[in-house]
Amino acid sequence: MTPGLTLTVLIDNTCLADRDFCGEAGLSFLLETGGKKILFDTGLSGLFITNAEKMGLSLRDLDFLILSHGHIDHTGGLAALTRHLAGATPDRSPPRVPQLIAHTRCFWPKEKDGRNNGSEVSEAEIRHQYPTSLSEKPVWITDDLVFLGEIPRRFPFEEGGPGTRKVFLPDGSAEPDHLPDDTALAFRSAEGLVIITGCSHAGICNITEYAREVCGEKRVADITGGLHLLAPEPKRFTKTGKYLNRLHLNDLHACHCTSLPAKLALADYCPMQEVGVGMKFEW
Repeated sequence: MTPGLTLTVLIDNTCLADRDFCGEAGLSFLLETGGKKILFDTGLSGLFITNAEKMGLSLRDLDFLILSHGHIDHTGGLAALTRHLAGATPDRSPPRVPQLIAHTRCFWPKEKDGRNNGSEVSEAEIRHQYPTSLSEKPVWITDDLVFLGEIPRRFPFEEGGPGTRKVFLPDGSAEPDHLPDDTALAFRSAEGLVIITGCSHAGICNITEYAREVCGEKRVADITGGLHLLAPEPKRFTKTGKYLNRLHLNDLHACHCTSLPAKLALADYCPMQEVGVGMKFEW
């Protein structure tokens, strides 16, 4: 029988009115499945740790730390997590050091509008602190949860220019940043795939198609995370909505980098649900 998946929202742009948690322009989820605890992204700061403590959740026994891509609103809490893991525990037992999984380009320096918007922690520092696996290929975390690696860009309508984004290569040269490091997770539930995204710079349709291919499962039950639909051009938005509609999703939990107008418009295509810090989902 497929084990269940639990997802707790540690950081999102939105906080619910009746919860004593804080939000920021970032994303961090805590996943639990198959006896494993997985932190997906670290938000913009160490605020995800404060929220987890308020929820009574320990981050000192993580098995995996997975990064959706290298932007600071998803990697900004790395230094705080490292300090947290290095601190003393109440019973003085050493905290578990999680295995870090990300795309090979995740820690390459990035900038937008001439300002740094990539990880403030370098790859060398990360490798010193964590057992690290950087991969462009899918990596199975459990029998049913997979890190998708680099997402093939198959839908032309999801192609977006890099704008002012730049990435600095190991030789010091710079090139436009099309964010090939943007990736996601996919979980095989009894009702179909649950796709968990950070920002979906690769395009949510591209991500979903690749998840179906990697997992050998056509059904998609839920998509949870950022869709990077802020002010999309009408053609892209309409085609994205129609694609999602054809999936017959049980739920769509769009958050973080999905604007309110985009959420309202997507609700015409699929069952849009609320997301906020402190919410817990189970599949």
